[in-house]
Amino acid sequence: MDVTGRCHCWAITYRAEIDPEAVSICHCTDCQLLSGSPYRVSVPAPAAGFKLLTGSPRTYVKTAESGTKRAQAFCGDCGSPVYATAPGPNPPTYTLRVGLIDQRATLEPRRQIWCRSAMPWATDIEGIEGVERQ
Repeated sequence: MDVTGRCHCWAITYRAEIDPEAVSICHCTDCQLLSGSPYRVSVPAPAAGFKLLTGSPRTYVKTAESGTKRAQAFCGDCGSPVYATAPGPNPPTYTLRVGLIDQRATLEPRRQIWCRSAMPWATDIEGIEGVERQ
């Protein structure tokens, strides 16, 4: 599936080819801290199918519990998290943040990972009152 994406201020835009069946939710504490929410929704994009159209994200390299290093790319102007990837030149994959993808409404997650870190209230919000607008 071809998708397009952008940060909140439009300084960074991209296009990518993704497999919509690969969308996942991550409940790890790193994703909670880096997204400011109880989980993060992502989808991998092979490097051959990913192209930055405008802008150049800033990066922060984090070390996972496993010891693996991941470059967290974000907009230096608005702070929107754009993707994660292996640090260094020519990474094989970009893990895109679904919230920035223009076609995000069609990208239903197919699996959840790091469920041991999930906030107990975040897995079932159906009973919480909803308001159309604020």
